[in-house]
Amino acid sequence: MQTLRRKNKLKFLLLVMCLLVLWHAGRYLHIDTQGLESSLNRFPFVYSGMIYVFLYVIITFFIFFSKDIFWIAAAVAYGAYLSTLLIVIGEVINAFILFRLAKYLGRGFVENYARKKEWRLDDRLAGINSFWLFIVRLTPLIPYRFMDLGIGLTSIPFRRYLPAVLLATPIRVFWVQYILAGVGKNIFNNPAVLTAYFSENKALLLFSLVYLCLAVVAIFRLKYKF
Repeated sequence: MQTLRRKNKLKFLLLVMCLLVLWHAGRYLHIDTQGLESSLNRFPFVYSGMIYVFLYVIITFFIFFSKDIFWIAAAVAYGAYLSTLLIVIGEVINAFILFRLAKYLGRGFVENYARKKEWRLDDRLAGINSFWLFIVRLTPLIPYRFMDLGIGLTSIPFRRYLPAVLLATPIRVFWVQYILAGVGKNIFNNPAVLTAYFSENKALLLFSLVYLCLAVVAIFRLKYKF
């Protein structure tokens, strides 16, 4: 038993160290957005789409904070609809990889503490059904990477998490991609462009405000389930 606990601690420590290294590396590595866009436009969509998904999965795995760059580049190169399709494919693959990584390296360590009477973590998570996983996946307030890793550390199986990934991810991604495709890549350099875009698209502004408000309500509602 002691050997198993020591092994679980070492595996969890390895997971934490890997995440810290990836987070630190992502702060210094730079991706040329313009070069990525021009590279994607050189090939027909069938080939560039496969290249994009491959790069998306590989690079966003090693550089957690590169996702926004890929989303902007895809919105400019492909538009809202096609970029949503490619990003969703990449996110489903990433969800599987990160979930399994967290389950293998960290679940054993977390499970030891989840059994403690004062925590009862697994008992509380038993009430998190597919509907609530869908709500969590849908909210734009929680990054996908932390969500995939966090749920992987719990007792929730991937077969319960997968429907939420497949159903909620396209909605959330399309909302972002529709805005990015309309505003363009100057959204971070010139925030006034986003303000002007929303002022011209009142329906989108209203939907965005309602969406964000519902996301906040859902998070607080989920908090009380624990």
